[in-house]
Amino acid sequence: MKQNKIRGFITATGQIDGDQMDKCRVELEGVNWGQKTVLEEKVGTGEPGRLALPSYLKGNFKGRRSYEVWLFGLFLVSLNGPQIPKCGRPTVQSHQGRSFEPVQKFKLHAAVTRIQVPRPGFNYTFAHICILNNDKTCIVDDIVHVLEELKNARATNRTNFAITYPITHLKDGRAVYNGHQLGGVTVHSKDRVKSAEAVQLTYYLQSINSLNDMVAERWESSFCDTVRLFQKSNSKVKMYPYTSSSLREDFQKTSRVSERYLVTSLILVVTMAILCCSMQDCVRSKPWLGLLGLVTISLATLTAAGIINLTGGKYNSTFLGVPFIMLGHGLYGTFEMLSSWRKTREDQHVKERTAAVYADSMLSFSLTTAMYLVTFGIGASPFTNIEAARIFCCNSCIAIFFNYLYVLSFYGSSLVFTGYIENNYQHSIFCRKVPKPEALQEKPAWYRFLLTARFSEDTTDGEEANTYESHLLVCFLKRYYCDWITNTYVKPFVVLFYLIYISFALMGYLQVSEGSDLSNIVATATQTIEYTTAQQKYFSNYSPVIGFYIYESIEYWNTSVQEDVLEYTKGFVRISWFESYLNYLRKLNVTTGLPKKNFTDMLRNSFLKAPQFSHFQEDIIFSKKYNDEVDVVASRMFLVAKTMETNREELYDLLETLRRLSVTSKVKFIVFNPSFVYMDRYASSLGAPLHNSCISALFLLFFSAFLVADSLINVWLTLTVVSVEFGVIGFMTLWKVELDCISVLCLIYGINYTIDNCAPLLSTFVLGKDFTRTKWVKNALEVHGVAILQSYLCYLVGLIPLAAVPSNLTCTLFRCLFLIAFVTFFHCFAILPVILTFLPPSKKKRKEKKNPENREEIECVEMVDIDSTRVVDQITTV
Repeated sequence: MKQNKIRGFITATGQIDGDQMDKCRVELEGVNWGQKTVLEEKVGTGEPGRLALPSYLKGNFKGRRSYEVWLFGLFLVSLNGPQIPKCGRPTVQSHQGRSFEPVQKFKLHAAVTRIQVPRPGFNYTFAHICILNNDKTCIVDDIVHVLEELKNARATNRTNFAITYPITHLKDGRAVYNGHQLGGVTVHSKDRVKSAEAVQLTYYLQSINSLNDMVAERWESSFCDTVRLFQKSNSKVKMYPYTSSSLREDFQKTSRVSERYLVTSLILVVTMAILCCSMQDCVRSKPWLGLLGLVTISLATLTAAGIINLTGGKYNSTFLGVPFIMLGHGLYGTFEMLSSWRKTREDQHVKERTAAVYADSMLSFSLTTAMYLVTFGIGASPFTNIEAARIFCCNSCIAIFFNYLYVLSFYGSSLVFTGYIENNYQHSIFCRKVPKPEALQEKPAWYRFLLTARFSEDTTDGEEANTYESHLLVCFLKRYYCDWITNTYVKPFVVLFYLIYISFALMGYLQVSEGSDLSNIVATATQTIEYTTAQQKYFSNYSPVIGFYIYESIEYWNTSVQEDVLEYTKGFVRISWFESYLNYLRKLNVTTGLPKKNFTDMLRNSFLKAPQFSHFQEDIIFSKKYNDEVDVVASRMFLVAKTMETNREELYDLLETLRRLSVTSKVKFIVFNPSFVYMDRYASSLGAPLHNSCISALFLLFFSAFLVADSLINVWLTLTVVSVEFGVIGFMTLWKVELDCISVLCLIYGINYTIDNCAPLLSTFVLGKDFTRTKWVKNALEVHGVAILQSYLCYLVGLIPLAAVPSNLTCTLFRCLFLIAFVTFFHCFAILPVILTFLPPSKKKRKEKKNPENREEIECVEMVDIDSTRVVDQITTV
């Protein structure tokens, strides 16, 4: 094979680049979702190098390469001809550091090439579906040729052949790059390989039609089985098979391993919701409303899933977060309605009580639902480039919209039904008439306990308002917590605790890193995790191959230009026709500063005709002028940096340095590598959903400031959202969670969850008049605190089983959602109640001017009542 195997692309004749490590990572870094990639970006904004190519240059390069693979993950592009080839790759690791003998490697290679896929009338082997070379033979890795020569040298007792790292020169003079095919290399002097702990082999399959694709998929399955079978018979080596479908399968495996944990979560949430709605009074208890609230949320989630399915969408594991989003939003709305019901008078008709509930709770629920629709709607819009984020936000929008409709209709009617049961003094569970206490005297104690109820004729007017205080959470907040959190001696400790919270959040915020390893979204103990772990351990000594494109005609024969080009590529491992040609001239004792015609003629007719250099024809584009003069209009070289591939920041700095140099240099060039595309796209589009959602949320808060009764509500709400999001990002980083697609979606949800819980609390406080700040803080907690606490408890028990799922995706989901819930709860029940007691708005009592009629009434009281003390009390009350 020609040396342009070292290029990074599969050519028209099937020639492959030596950076073959990244070929399979197309599937490793991007998850297939139907015909698209769930992390595929809609517009190629991250392709500055590729888009900068002139149209004529792109056309020529495309014509020379049937396949062009943009590796590193987020997308695949087939510029011409068949689709992107499939690949199967085993990474072979030696046991306990012993070097892997070539004979074992050839046994595995022979076993793989003998794999057969039976079809009616024909058995397909690797030779029938592989990508072919110029000589119509299957393309194999360069390391195979290297080991073949090593084997032949040993067979003939030749000692003059040695493997060098990272470039080895074969017997025919070709230089092949093996930096990504040998891992854990120990070298002697002059880069001679002493031993290697790992060898990586890649097998490329065609994918040109449906039949070929089906055969290739079956071959991949047989490939994994063959490698595992070989592993059993060779316990001294450890093998990690990986195919183009491995990541997709492992990504969807999260759904399967999560099933029983989600069922456990559902049982816990149902139990907690029923308990939160229950009380000792069997008439005023509402356990059915807790269950029906979850039914409402489930109906909305199923409706959204049905619509997505009917519109051609497909399920993927990121949808596991949708039920928890619905749980956080829907349960709070239902509990808030139940809390409003408790504030109504029992002597009112059910219709009047229901109207009061809707008037009290549905306004805030409608506004928070609108906020969800706006933020997730922006995430579902074309402004969001990541496909997974867009689909997730679209599903969430549909579910939230139908949840709002179902709460208005289904849950509201359920509330009316339980209201009639309560008014008729029927048991809240069994719906039978509850007898009066006198009729229960002769019944057993357990029977009396089940039918405990307070009748209206047994309560005085002063006790009627306190009918629901027997509820555990209502009693806890009103009698204990509100007085404790507003205590003068408690406030300094809360403020100190908040400063500690800000300090740790800042420490984490300064260490935020963008997640670049998409194996973080697959289930644990899968072949993807095993493969990527071995990949990072043994094959991270060199960066991916970087394409260095000179896209204009320059004076290659000019010695000063030659020095400039060599200076730009200094410090890299170079795979360059230009440097090889200059060395070729020097070996012939010919000056490199030849005239243009001589320089070009010798390049075309001598250098490129030599067998060891003929592969460079793919890297040079010639053009004939009107006078038959030949000119080099474009060319390319390939560079490899010795750096840690797992260190994305180092690689990104390298990219930025080369880009700045390309702008200021005399020679017009661009640099390109699929990993650069991935980093650019990930950096530019990862934060786009969060950025757009934050802007939309702030805009909506600003716009609604002109509609609400007091704009100070929005000021406090904005500050609270900023504080919560800042803390979540900081603690998320300290908890080893990177800023990836899943965490960004959770942060978008965190904006809405904070507004959902804090908005009613803040509005009640800000709009309150005539009493002190402390009094209105207590009142706000008594009115809305129970609903917040109930929804938090249900949400928390629902999240706990998620932590035990053996999947990196659910681990990230659990940590982010737990932090969002905990930090929001901390603000609602600690930070806001304390800070609002000594910060604006002022709650000074407004003294109204007394009109003459009032003075006459007071004077009349003075004349009638002789007790001066009682007169003062009455005046104060008035």
